[in-house]
Amino acid sequence: MTSHIVVIPTRRAHSNHAEVARSIGIDIIAGRYAEGARLPGDAELTAMFGVSRPVLRESVKTLVAKGLLTTKARVGTVVRGRSDWNMFDPDVLAWHLDAGIDKRFLSDLAEIRLAIEPRAAALAAERRSEGDLVEMGKAMAQMEREPSTSIAFAEADLALHIAIANASGNPFMRSIGAVIEAALRASFVLSAPVETADRDTVLVWHQRIIDAIAAGDPEAASEAMIEVIYNGRRRHALSAARTDQQ
Repeated sequence: MTSHIVVIPTRRAHSNHAEVARSIGIDIIAGRYAEGARLPGDAELTAMFGVSRPVLRESVKTLVAKGLLTTKARVGTVVRGRSDWNMFDPDVLAWHLDAGIDKRFLSDLAEIRLAIEPRAAALAAERRSEGDLVEMGKAMAQMEREPSTSIAFAEADLALHIAIANASGNPFMRSIGAVIEAALRASFVLSAPVETADRDTVLVWHQRIIDAIAAGDPEAASEAMIEVIYNGRRRHALSAARTDQQ
């Protein structure tokens, strides 16, 4: 994964307007519609997707709300600059995975996680409830029970990180859930801890986060979370190196 683009398919949309929004969104993120470019007219798009004008307009509204498009009188529908996109939006993040991600995108995800998750873990150590610890324990037990390459393992990993964010007691920490999900989905596809040593490392450090939170030790919880994120980055790098050698 140097300049390679890796596509990580996500779930399809459940309605016509959501699927049209998804398709256009992926095309924008992939650069098929450049920043500042005007989208084709309604007639062309409705024919392209086989939908009605109301469905198309609802799709455009969705993309406007997410910061990808703007509509201008006598100009049409225009692609906004990347800096205007709502990168915390779950759909926008998912569409990046669909469009294809590179090393820079993975690095960006890791950086925002490092900026927020260690602090969330520290706050969780100070504020967690018994119910929070129960949720963390359930997720950890599932990770230990499931194969590392299974969807159930990835879902348990995500559930644990979300439980920690919830235990922080700060709603802004919880709002990073879509970023965590995108990062873990990419990690699962690109570098799941297949080897026994890698799996053991993942489980040990996740358990250390829980133990530190349960013990009310903010510093240890933060340090363990940092190690979990850095360990994921190391696995990505090793996986990319192996791919480059093939």
